[in-house]
Amino acid sequence: MTKLQTRAFLYQLGCFAVLFISFRFLIYTFTNLTGFWAPTTAFVIGTILSPIFRAMKTKEGEKLFMSWLFIKGVREIG
Repeated sequence: MTKLQTRAFLYQLGCFAVLFISFRFLIYTFTNLTGFWAPTTAFVIGTILSPIFRAMKTKEGEKLFMSWLFIKGVREIG
């Protein structure tokens, strides 16, 4: 695993974790879901809304890219 692949994994994990914890808190606060259903719902929402980070090899070398539901296309991360 290269340095950029590790960075992409950590970015993706961090974004998912922030969304999962936020939605889990909101679900427990504003809905009547309990037990298994609250974290499962937060997991599904976090998975759908989390951005995707990829390290890809290009002609200029390896670069980090991001794709997200709320932006059009693929963005290069510096």
